[in-house]
Amino acid sequence: MSIPIFVDQAKIFVEAGKGGNGCVSFRREKFVPYGGPDGGNGGDGGSVFLRANTEITTLYDFILKPHYKAEDGQHGKGKNMHGKNGRDLYIDVPCGCVVYKIAEDNQKVFIKDLKIPYETVIVAKGGKGGRGNAEFKSSTNRAPKIAELGLPGEKVTLFLELKLIADVGIIGLPNAGKSTLLSVLTSAKPKIADYPFTTLSPNLGVCIYDNFKFVLCDIPGLIEDAHKGKGLGTEFLRHIERTKILIHLIDITPANEDFEILFKNYKIINNEIKSYSKVLIKKPMIIVLNKIDVFEENLIKKIVAKFNKKIKNKLSVIPISAVKKQNLDLLIKKIIYFLNKKEKTEIESIQSTQEPEGFIYKSDNIIVEKQQNKFVVKGKKIEELVQKTNFSLEESVERLQRIFKKLGIEKLLKKKGIKPGDKVVIAGFEFEYYE
Repeated sequence: MSIPIFVDQAKIFVEAGKGGNGCVSFRREKFVPYGGPDGGNGGDGGSVFLRANTEITTLYDFILKPHYKAEDGQHGKGKNMHGKNGRDLYIDVPCGCVVYKIAEDNQKVFIKDLKIPYETVIVAKGGKGGRGNAEFKSSTNRAPKIAELGLPGEKVTLFLELKLIADVGIIGLPNAGKSTLLSVLTSAKPKIADYPFTTLSPNLGVCIYDNFKFVLCDIPGLIEDAHKGKGLGTEFLRHIERTKILIHLIDITPANEDFEILFKNYKIINNEIKSYSKVLIKKPMIIVLNKIDVFEENLIKKIVAKFNKKIKNKLSVIPISAVKKQNLDLLIKKIIYFLNKKEKTEIESIQSTQEPEGFIYKSDNIIVEKQQNKFVVKGKKIEELVQKTNFSLEESVERLQRIFKKLGIEKLLKKKGIKPGDKVVIAGFEFEYYE
């Protein structure tokens, strides 16, 4: 099975680095009888970032390589030597990439829209390094045998969706001449042939006219009922969500036999866009009647006048021939006029721009839930404490028990009806309750 070069959706799996463990160590030197604890801290794990890169135009590489992991932090050592932090991992994605987190309920949670070149966003935070026993020295405990384990890094499943960034989107039925128009207005070289669905992916091109530069994108696959999945469906409609204006390209040749077909084709595309998004249909639109080279000038004027009357002159209608390059100057000037129009409202995306919850916990409150014969304790602080505890060190376990008591864990468990011998689960660790 072949994979298309242009890929605009991908799912990837990222994992931040684990924090290094703290060290239990005591200074041992000749003539230094009371050296004291000198165990160093573990290094923090590396975090994972996504970075917008202008040189990348597709998500194809993420189909080939969907798994990414940042570097772990190093363990602490004696002589107060702290472990080295793990290196952060930067993953380059195309400009215009929208990033979502796949939540536990399999729902997509918006994280960031990476529209600005070299903009970054953190998607998985590295685990905190554990403290060494030197950190636990106090006036009452001069020789602590306590050290923390490093916390695991976050593991996240991400959904990436690419929306091409263009000023002008060219829409229309297959064979309307979208790719041809793009090729004559810009330096783009799309595949062009005389059959439907020649273009199987959006094409971008840059037009420069009197020192004014703008980007055009032709959108393939629009036919009647595309919003229901017919043809290429709505697979590429997301790419016109960022455009500032639309060029609605219509093949004028059917007007020779039946003018109503011309108007019907116009309504088909408009209805599909409206069905996909009521926001998109409100974008400024230039209607372009293409292939006028097949008609005499007088007939073209009649068709344009009749079409203008049919749509009640609400929009600009320009007759052109992309093949013969007729009236292209007029079209370009109209595009520039719309792009420069001060009072226009620019709609860049129909996705919600609310700040994602991301990886910030809402509350540090401790929650106790009874699940069958077990009592599950949840809460950011308590879970981190358990994950950091080195259960092979007796003093570390005693410290954890003191913290449990201080936080009122036992009282909460008793309220839920816990009895000696019942199991308590915290951060995946299972304990037996006793009084």
